[in-house]
Amino acid sequence: MLHFSKYKITGIALAIFLGLLFSVPNFLSEDARLSLPAFLPSGKLNLGLDLQGGSHLLLEVDTGSITRERLETLISDIRIELRAKSIGYTGLSLVKNAVELTIRDESQIDEAIVVFDDLNQPVVNSLLGGVGGNAELTIEALDDGKFRFGFSEQAIIARNTKTVQQSIEIIRRRVDELGTTEPVIQRQGNTRILVQVPGLNDPERLKALLGQTAKLNFHLVDQNRSAYEAANSGRVPAGSLLVYTDTDPATPYLIPRRVMVSGERLVDASMGFDPTTGSPEVDFRFDSIGGKKFGEVTKTNIGRPFAIILDNKVISAPVIQSAILGGSGRITGGFSVQEANDLAILLRAGALPAPMSILEERTVGPGLGADSVAAGRLALIIGFVAVIVFMALSYNLFGLFANAALIINMILIMGVLSALQATLTLPGIAGIVLTVGMAVDANVLIFERIREEIAAGQPALVAVDKGYSRALGTILDANVTTLLAAIILFQLGSGPIRGFAVTLAIGIVTSVFTAFVLTRFFVARWIRSRGRSVELPI
Repeated sequence: MLHFSKYKITGIALAIFLGLLFSVPNFLSEDARLSLPAFLPSGKLNLGLDLQGGSHLLLEVDTGSITRERLETLISDIRIELRAKSIGYTGLSLVKNAVELTIRDESQIDEAIVVFDDLNQPVVNSLLGGVGGNAELTIEALDDGKFRFGFSEQAIIARNTKTVQQSIEIIRRRVDELGTTEPVIQRQGNTRILVQVPGLNDPERLKALLGQTAKLNFHLVDQNRSAYEAANSGRVPAGSLLVYTDTDPATPYLIPRRVMVSGERLVDASMGFDPTTGSPEVDFRFDSIGGKKFGEVTKTNIGRPFAIILDNKVISAPVIQSAILGGSGRITGGFSVQEANDLAILLRAGALPAPMSILEERTVGPGLGADSVAAGRLALIIGFVAVIVFMALSYNLFGLFANAALIINMILIMGVLSALQATLTLPGIAGIVLTVGMAVDANVLIFERIREEIAAGQPALVAVDKGYSRALGTILDANVTTLLAAIILFQLGSGPIRGFAVTLAIGIVTSVFTAFVLTRFFVARWIRSRGRSVELPI
């Protein structure tokens, strides 16, 4: 147990060196860190929302809008299929959360039922990537040829789950575009999403980025009828939509319902500047299909206004001057630099599948975070000093060995956290404080076993060897069970709980290394330097 080969010594030295190497950037200024050579690690610990401040939002996804859109699509599908089969119907409309219609001719009811069954698709299981055994629609036959269509509970759950998952992914893309580190984006309950962005002290900008659905479409402007007349009369022609600009006063536009080019075909968007005026603009680029459609529309509609619609608001309606065949274009609209940049972020990240509302917003100031850091640092220092004094007084020279290992343990924890670019939270500091106590506990077990062997009359070298051997099983049992608890906390917990679990797990691994390997190395080297008959200072 007390023999260390050259390979073991090299491994110990390498582990300590790497810990120091990754820890050092945390003690350097920002300029000093950036000036480090490229081959050296320069990353530092990321501080969580509770330590450096930032923005906190609790969002709720409007899953009801997805259901309404699907019902409207169902109405269109029913109309198309019944007309294709020449089946007469009446009263096809949306009634609350269901679609109702009546088949005129009773002799065609059986044929209509076949059509309805073909429209009824199985529920897609988003978790397994396949289809389930449950049908999407509930079809209820009423009296006099009347039918009512609704969605099954399984279909609603599956669609809501998919919507929330898609929303989380798009929110993550938008937040990542802000350049922040380690944001917390996670689902809460069935329809809510928690967003915490450390270091971002502008909640209004975050709300603007996350609150927009960012559904972008391109429509031709209807020039045959007056938008102002439709707005004043409240009568919108069939097949058209009345949309407004987001200005004061708002300008109405009458556009066909048909989408000429969908924003789903965008592959890139970036902020640029108009070469003529120098004002900010948004440059965008379509994929091959979208670029082809965009080129065809602009080629055949030269001289017509082309409305760019974002979330049912007209942001620009330029007149098509010439065919745009390159698959790219630009959006101008009197943007500021930040507005143009934010719009580009929204377009790059993609549209949200459903609108979201803000249920809770909170800003944690850097002052509060600084107070938390100071309190955590004070607790760590007091605990660390108390442990060092106790070990030195209780175990003399061996206590000093344990203290040296404890200092190295702290360096290793900081180095691993920095290498992983983990986020340190206030519960994470608590986890580090806990591991300090656990590291000392392992040393206490070892030294007490050594004292028992000395009391039994064993020589110094044998007493140390048996002390470490007898304590090994107890140390591993205690630390493995704690490590399992940390893993469970990480898997099932969220936010601060995960921060605590990460530091606890890392601290357990480094504590076992420093307590059982490093202190054993110190003790073995000291004993061999003084001979086998040395009296142990313990």
